[in-house]
Amino acid sequence: MTKDKNIYINRELSWLKFNERVLQEAADKDVPLIERLRFLGIFSNNLDEFFKVRYATVKRIYEAGKGGKSELGGIKAGDLLEEITKIVIEQQSYSLKILDEIDIELQNENIYVINETEIDDEHHEFIKNYFFQEISPALVVIMLNEDVALPELMDISAYLTVKMSSEHGKDQVALIEISTAMDRFVVLPSKNGNNYIIMVDDILRYCLDDIFNIFKYDSISAHMIKITRDGELDFDSDLSKSFIDKLSESVKDRQSGDPVRFVYDMNIEEETLNFLLKLMAVDEKESLIPGGRYHNRRDYMSFPSLGRTDLLYAKIKPLPVKGLSLEDSIFRTIAKKDYLVYTPYHTFSYIVKFLREAALDPQVKTIKITIYRLAQISHVASSLINAAKNGKKVTVSIELRARFDEAANINYAEQMQDEGIKMFFGVTGLKVHCKMCVIEREEDDRLVRYGFISTGNFNESTAKIYTDFTLMTANSKILKEVNKVFDFFEVNYKINRYKHLITSPHYTKSKLFALIDKEIESAKNGKPAYIKLKMNSVSSYKMIDKLYEASRAGVKIQMIVRGLCCLVPGIKGMSENIEIISIIDKFLEHTRLYIFSNQSDPIIYISSADWMTRNIDNRVEVSCPIYDEDIKEELKDLFDICWNDNVKARIINENQDNTYSRNNNPKVRAQFDTYKYYLNKLEG
Repeated sequence: MTKDKNIYINRELSWLKFNERVLQEAADKDVPLIERLRFLGIFSNNLDEFFKVRYATVKRIYEAGKGGKSELGGIKAGDLLEEITKIVIEQQSYSLKILDEIDIELQNENIYVINETEIDDEHHEFIKNYFFQEISPALVVIMLNEDVALPELMDISAYLTVKMSSEHGKDQVALIEISTAMDRFVVLPSKNGNNYIIMVDDILRYCLDDIFNIFKYDSISAHMIKITRDGELDFDSDLSKSFIDKLSESVKDRQSGDPVRFVYDMNIEEETLNFLLKLMAVDEKESLIPGGRYHNRRDYMSFPSLGRTDLLYAKIKPLPVKGLSLEDSIFRTIAKKDYLVYTPYHTFSYIVKFLREAALDPQVKTIKITIYRLAQISHVASSLINAAKNGKKVTVSIELRARFDEAANINYAEQMQDEGIKMFFGVTGLKVHCKMCVIEREEDDRLVRYGFISTGNFNESTAKIYTDFTLMTANSKILKEVNKVFDFFEVNYKINRYKHLITSPHYTKSKLFALIDKEIESAKNGKPAYIKLKMNSVSSYKMIDKLYEASRAGVKIQMIVRGLCCLVPGIKGMSENIEIISIIDKFLEHTRLYIFSNQSDPIIYISSADWMTRNIDNRVEVSCPIYDEDIKEELKDLFDICWNDNVKARIINENQDNTYSRNNNPKVRAQFDTYKYYLNKLEG
C-alpha cells in the first residue's frame, strides 16, 4: 500500500471534530435545556485541556524547529497551529450562537440570565450585599504598570481587564481575578414567578466603582481575558527529593508554563489589548482567540438547576446485577460464577462492598489495587485505609501523574502512606493505567484469590456518568496473572509471561496483531471473519495499518470510537470493510471492548487500553479475557445495541462531517436502550 497524506487523519484535527460532536449536543433542541448549557461547559473544558496538552505539544515541535510531519499525520507543525486556531475560532463563534439561542429558550421558561445593565431596584440591594459579604473580602485586584513585572496569571481563572480613563490624567489598567473558588452563577430572588441569575463577572462590573473608589477617572470599562498555559509537567533531577515532592513542585510550576492560548473579549479596546499582550509576552505564535463577553464557560457544567428537573435528564436509578446481592458476601457469590458490573447502569456499590468486605473479613490477608483517579471523597480510599487499620497487608499502585488529578492523588497517597499502606508510584518511564484489584483470602489452609478488573477508574463520582465494565471474578488463572502485574511494579526488570491477560507495554501489540492475523487467515479461507471494537480513541499508526491489512483481506470491522480517530474508513482498496460510529449522549462512553470472531467462537476482552501509541508502548495496561459464556453473550448484545443506535450515533468518515447515523428502523438510543436491556434481564 502506498502511503500518502490521506491514509491517516491528523489526531489534533480529529480531536477537534470530537469536540464538535459535544457542541452538537449543546445545539440539539431535543436535549433538555439546562443539559445543553452543561454540554457547552464540557465543550469549553475539553478545549482548555486540549490547548494545555495537545496544542502545547505541537507548539513545542514547532519551536524546536522540527517540521513534525511524521509525528503529525503529514501536516507541518506551523500549518497545524494555524489550522487549529482557525477551527477553534469557528467553533467558538458557533458556541456563542448556541448560547444566544439557549438564552432565549431560558426566557421562555421564565429563567432570565441578566447582566449589570439589567439590574432593577429590587435586586440592587441583594447584589450589593452579596458583593460586600461574599466577593469583596476574597477579591484579588492587580494594578498593571509597564515598569512592574506582571505576576503569573492562573490559567484556571479568568480575569476582567479594567480600564480607567481620565481626560486630564494617565489611563490606568487593572486585572480582577475571577477565582474558581467563587460561585460563577448567583441566583437572585425570584419575582412574579420568574427566576433570575447573574454571573459573578457582571456583579463585578456593577460594582466597579466600589472596587476602584480610591481612583479618579471619568469612565471605566471591563473586558474579560483568559490565558491557557502549557500543561505538561517537567521534573527536576534532584535525587534527594522524593517522587511526591518532585511531582508536587511540578504541579505548582504548571501555573507558570508557557502561554499557548490567549482568549479576549472581541470588544476590548485595541490599545488595551496590545498593552496586555506586551506585558504578558504573548506573541504571534500563541493562539489568539477573539471571544465573547464571558470566558471559562466550563463553569456552565455547574449551571444552577433551580429545581427545574423538567429541564434536566431524568436521573436513572442504578440497577442491581442479577444474582449479585449487596446483602450477601461478594466473595461467596463470585466464587461460583463471574459477574459483570456495568456502571452507571449498575451501582458502583459492588466495588465498594467488595473492598469493605475485604477490610473486615479476618480471613483476608492481602489487598492489592491500582488507582488512577479517585473521587474527591473516596470510599475506595477509606476502605483501603480501614483494611490497613485491621492489619491487612495493603498494596496500592497510585498513578500520581494522572493528568490534572495529580494534586488529589498526592493527597490520598500521603494519607495512605501514613496508615502504613505499601505504595507504588507508577513505573519508571511508564504510566500505570490498568484498573484491577486482587485479594488473597485464607481458606482451608490455602490462599484463594478474588478480584475485579475494570475499564474505568475506581471513582464513585465518575461512575455516575462514565460507562465502564468491571469483571468480578474468582478465576484463579486470571488472578494469578493479575498478581504477576503487581510483581512487575516491584521488580520492573522482570518481564512475566501471560497466557490469559494482554498487557502493555510488552505484549499488547503482538497479541492483538496475532488475533487480527487469525481473522485475516479466516477471511482468506472463506470463513466468517469479523472484528468489533469499542474504545475512546484510535491513533496508533501501527494498529491502524494492521486494521487496513485486515480490511483488504475481507475482514468486516465495526468500530465505535467516542473521541479522536486517525483511521480513515470506507476507502476503496484500503479500508472499505471498516465502518466507524461515535456516540455522544447523556453519559460519557468510556468502555473498551474487543470482540474477535474466531471462526464463530468469539474471543472477547475488556480493556483499560485505547489503541493509541501511549497505551500500547508507554503505559501499563491490562486487557482481560471473558470466559463466562453468559457474560460473552451480554457483551455482544451491548455492542450491538450501540452499533444500532440511530439517534445519537455519528458516522466517522473521510470527510469528518459528523453526520448522524439515521435510518428508517425503529429508534435505538443506545444508552436508554441499554438500561431497558438490564431491566428486562432483572424481570426475565
